[in-house]
Amino acid sequence: MSATTLTRAAIAAPPRHAVFWLGAIGLGVALLVILRAIGNDYGYFAGYFILQYVVLASAWNILGGYAGYVNFGAAGFMAAGAYTAIALRKATGLDLMPGILAGAVVAGLLGLGTGYLTLRLRGVFFSIATLCLAVVLQTLVVNWDYVGGSRGAYIVNPMEIPPFVSWGEYMFVVMLVLAIGTVGIARALEHSRIGAGLAAIRDNERAAEAVGVPTLRLKLIATTLCGALMGVAGAPLPYYSGYLNPDAAFSLSYAVNAIAMPLIGGAGTWAGPVIGAVLLGTLQQAATVTISSALNLWIVGWMLVVFVALFPRGIMGWFRRRR
Repeated sequence: MSATTLTRAAIAAPPRHAVFWLGAIGLGVALLVILRAIGNDYGYFAGYFILQYVVLASAWNILGGYAGYVNFGAAGFMAAGAYTAIALRKATGLDLMPGILAGAVVAGLLGLGTGYLTLRLRGVFFSIATLCLAVVLQTLVVNWDYVGGSRGAYIVNPMEIPPFVSWGEYMFVVMLVLAIGTVGIARALEHSRIGAGLAAIRDNERAAEAVGVPTLRLKLIATTLCGALMGVAGAPLPYYSGYLNPDAAFSLSYAVNAIAMPLIGGAGTWAGPVIGAVLLGTLQQAATVTISSALNLWIVGWMLVVFVALFPRGIMGWFRRRR
């Protein structure tokens, strides 16, 4: 094959990352057009809910799927982002976008500190340490009157924000952008040298250390990035609902769903958490509308039982085995 033919082939076939970004943006625009055509505010709420799950699941997968360190502290990192946004607004009057950035920074630093203190623990001991972190953070927030304490905090949002038709549509678009960015980061990480190092840690950490993989450094990168993206998922919470209390911010459902979604879709792949989040989020929203939100954890439990028994590597693992 001549050099000219190779050049033409390279031009004709766009890079895989370009295809991903174009496809993700196109899908996002299509969703926005469909929801605007429907004209129902609940559609924006359901879309926001599912996209928040996409961010949460993709963030958890960076540490739990790529590196194999199961994190039970998802609710703690999300709440750190949410209450950072509340504190920033009270202190400076800055709104949503700076709040998301500040939430990412604080939750990322929290992840870095947690990783430095706990990553020498392995297996169940690390998981218990992350769960204790969420309990400690909730105790601190309950007794922190500046952000509302046990009473919770209110945020008054404008009814409209041009060019969006409603505040709900604006929040949906914000979470859509965050979801596309998070999945893009997870995908890039999976195909990078850092992702290869994390996979080596997951497979056999001692062997990885023996061949020179900087395991501690890679795990600190993973905990920092995981915490920051979970903070991104949590920062918009008080703005969307207008009210947030510690029970809602530190809800057990966040920790359970953060683990369940990658396991259902296929942990260790960038697409698995997206599939699990869309599937689980859609089922939970359907149950909330038709029956009761009390069924949400029941749905998670049964789906985990089914997938662990029949598809232990998740939907992506099943497809790969079929191929």
